[in-house]
Amino acid sequence: MQPHEPALRAYLRGRFPGLRDVDDLLQETYARLLRAHAAGKVSEVRPYLFVIARNAAFDVVRRNQVVAIDSIGDMNSLFVVEERPDAAEAVSHAQEIEILHEAIAALPPRCREILRLRRFEGLSHRQISEKLGISTHTIDAHLCVAVYHCRRFLLERGVSRERLGNVHPSRPPVVRE
Repeated sequence: MQPHEPALRAYLRGRFPGLRDVDDLLQETYARLLRAHAAGKVSEVRPYLFVIARNAAFDVVRRNQVVAIDSIGDMNSLFVVEERPDAAEAVSHAQEIEILHEAIAALPPRCREILRLRRFEGLSHRQISEKLGISTHTIDAHLCVAVYHCRRFLLERGVSRERLGNVHPSRPPVVRE
C-alpha cells in the first residue's frame, strides 16, 4: 500500500478538495482494504485501493452534508455526484478486457472461430451453420464451451464472480460434431 500513498493522497485532494483530514481518510481506506484482503476480495491492489478511498470519501462527504429537508430550497443548486467511472475503475476495466482477450486466445480454435463469428461479427446461428457446414446444435455446444472456458480463465485471474454475472457451469459441456 505504501508505494501508492502519494498518488492516493493527490487523488483524494484533487477529487475531494473540501475534505479536511486526508490522513484519517487514508487510515479508513487501509482498514477497509485489509478487511477486503482478508476476505479474499482483492486481486489488484492499486485499483481496489482507489475505489475504496473514493467510497470512504463519499461516506465522509455524506456524513458532513446532513441537511434538514425543509432547508433544501432550490433543488437545482444541489451538488450532484458525477457517475462516470474514475481512473481506478477505468484501469480495472481495461485490465479485465485484456484478460478477456487472453481467455479468447486460449480457446480451442473451433470455439474461438465460432465465438468470433457470433459475438464480434454478429452472424446468426444459421449463418454460422451455413458458413462452417455444421449444425446449429454444434454451434450452441461450441459457444457453451467458449463461455465456460472464458469464465474459468477470468475467475482464475481474479475477476470477481459479481462482474461475470450469474452463469455457473459446473463442468465443461461436451461437443460432438
